[in-house]
Amino acid sequence: MTGAKFVASWSGGKDSALATHRAIKAGNTPAMLWTMFELDESYSKSHALPLEIIQAQAKQIGAPLMIRKADWAGYEMQFIDAMRVCKEHGIPQAVFGDIDLEDHLLWVQSMCAKVGMKAVHPLWEEPRRTLLEEFINEGFEAYIVVVNTKMMPAEFIGRRFTIELMDELEALGIDSCGESGEFHTVVVDGPIFKERIAVKMGETVEKDGYVFLNCEIEKDTSAD
Repeated sequence: MTGAKFVASWSGGKDSALATHRAIKAGNTPAMLWTMFELDESYSKSHALPLEIIQAQAKQIGAPLMIRKADWAGYEMQFIDAMRVCKEHGIPQAVFGDIDLEDHLLWVQSMCAKVGMKAVHPLWEEPRRTLLEEFINEGFEAYIVVVNTKMMPAEFIGRRFTIELMDELEALGIDSCGESGEFHTVVVDGPIFKERIAVKMGETVEKDGYVFLNCEIEKDTSAD
C-alpha cells in the first residue's frame, strides 16, 4: 500500500491514530475519516467521544468526516454501506487499527470484500508494547477517557498515556494496550494533526460497569 487514497476507520483513539500515521508515512493520502456513533446518541461507539471532538480531529488531519450511526444489530449494514460510499468516491482502501484480534481482522476483511474495498492493517501482529512506545515517541498525546471497571481500576480515568502509565498497568497485570477493551483513549495531538486540539476534561459518568470521562473542546475566551 503506497501512493493510494484511503479511508481511516477512526475511533479518535491511539490505535486508529497510529495506523493512520503509518499509512501517511508510507506515502498514502487520508481521503476520508469514518466513525461509527451510537444509534440515538451524539457520541461515538466504544470511545464515547462527542461529535465536536471527532470533527476537530478530522479538521486537523485535513480529511472529510463520514459518520454512521448504529446499534450492534445494525452495525454490519452500516459498516458495509460506509465502505461502499468510499469506494464510489474513488477510495480503494480502508485502514484499521487492529493489532492481533484475528476474529475482528477476518470480519473486517470479509465486510470490505463485499464491496471490493481492500482492508489494510498497518499495526497487525506487531508487539503491543513496541507499538505503544512508537506512538509516544512519535509525539502523540492521548488520555484515557473510558475505563472498563471489570478489568481495571477506575482511578486511571483521565490519565495521560505515557510510558510510566504503561508500566503501572503492566505491574497490575493489565494489558497496557487495552486491546481487549480494558480502556479507550482520545488523541489530542500528534504528527498527523496540524495543531493540538485543546480538550477540556469534565465530570465522570458510571454506567454498566464502565466509567466515562466527559470531554469537550475548550472554548477560546481570549476575546471575551
